[in-house]
Amino acid sequence: MVAVPHSSPTSSRRAWSQLFQAPGRAFALTPLPILQGKVPGALRGTLFRNGPGRLVRGQKTMGHWFDGDGSILGVYFTETGVQAQYRYVETPYLQQEATADTLLLPNYGTLAPGPIWQRWGKPAKNSANTSVLPLGDRLLALWEAGKPYALDLQTLETLGEADLGFAHRSDTFSAHHKIHPATGEIYNFGVTFGPQATFQLYRCEPQGKIRHQAHFSVPGLKGLPLVHDFVLAGDYLVFCIPPVRLQMLPTLLGLKTVSEALQWRPELGTIVVIIDRHTLKPVSISRQDPWFQWHFTNGFVNDQGEIVLEMVRFPDFASNQQFVEIPQGQIKTYTKGTLWRYHLEPKTAKVITANEICDRSCEFPITLESQTGQPWRKTFMGIHRQTADIGHELINAIAAFDHHTTTFTMADMGPDHYPSEPIPVQNPQNPDQIWLLVVVFNAPAKRSELRIYDGDRLDEEPLCTLEFPKIIPPSFHGKWQPEALDHKN
Repeated sequence: MVAVPHSSPTSSRRAWSQLFQAPGRAFALTPLPILQGKVPGALRGTLFRNGPGRLVRGQKTMGHWFDGDGSILGVYFTETGVQAQYRYVETPYLQQEATADTLLLPNYGTLAPGPIWQRWGKPAKNSANTSVLPLGDRLLALWEAGKPYALDLQTLETLGEADLGFAHRSDTFSAHHKIHPATGEIYNFGVTFGPQATFQLYRCEPQGKIRHQAHFSVPGLKGLPLVHDFVLAGDYLVFCIPPVRLQMLPTLLGLKTVSEALQWRPELGTIVVIIDRHTLKPVSISRQDPWFQWHFTNGFVNDQGEIVLEMVRFPDFASNQQFVEIPQGQIKTYTKGTLWRYHLEPKTAKVITANEICDRSCEFPITLESQTGQPWRKTFMGIHRQTADIGHELINAIAAFDHHTTTFTMADMGPDHYPSEPIPVQNPQNPDQIWLLVVVFNAPAKRSELRIYDGDRLDEEPLCTLEFPKIIPPSFHGKWQPEALDHKN
């Protein structure tokens, strides 16, 4: 792994480190007071977010940001006001460690305690901490290395592991599903560890039941390839498999965590796999120059029949080391991801063109879910403000890139403000208007806020700012549910 130390001599802790000094505190359904502005009258529905709320248990700290216990934030916009609640996903793994008041189980970046012979055979902890999927009266908490956990959509009470009709006991269900806007079908994947890595593919009914399950393998691809996200583009699903490979023996023996055993192997190149979304069968596979990505924005098929996809591209795997350092409260490893667009030939999976379209350091690119698989105008993202100390900071602003005008607009909240991934919401009364819902840690004020921005005027003050009753640790991903839930007090 290439980890380039940042040149800044300063080593003092940044304001964002406060977010990791203690676990997030759950709170019951609570009205949110308005600090500034007014909630748009047509904004009705629910914002759900998921992220690692607890990274410490007893006297032990988890070894990676990805290992934190999942916690769900629900924010409800109704005729009578805005309310919110925050609860942990009560998996059996969390309950077991809570009873013992210590860490007991291995995870992506955390070893099981005890001598090596006691680590063998211990199941990996399902943190249920990455994203959410509303399904009828259930909310699924998703974590890519296991099955989803179902929660009551209104109370966020954990109901248990969700069986969507998986064909195999070892099947996993990624956090980054895609919903086809016309059919409501849900596409997703999972990766099965083994001498020959296998990708499970799922096409699910709108209520979650698996309608069609298939699989594919790439010749020579062993162990556990690191694929966090994929693209739905027209009639295709696209997977980009970075050259990150797992040292299998030390992982199986419990000598290294998965995170520690993943190696950056640029000489292997990035593998592109294109799948027919109707049959779930591979169309083409190619090997390209190396890059790494965590997240894609979206994809579509243009008038020339080319697949166009957009991602935040990194030159290497150094961002993984950053995620080790973040729970420790200091970032020492510098890396920069920027927004890129790729054009692919479907029949060969070869890259036709690859262009950086915005050179700002960014992550969590997103657009409206109703535009999944289709052309879109604006990409919203979290970015770094242009400061001399960028290498030591979390994402500390949000921005929009307009593909029609090629203009970049930023919502600069000022120093020491840390937003989570922005969630775009379409105004049901005016489809051309987009609101952005952003959970922000306001360090100077020592509070967490929900900010509502006009997606066309990010450089102006937010339309509304509301205050949460507790500080909320940064979450990974969220989802907007247009239907408002009627909570009875």
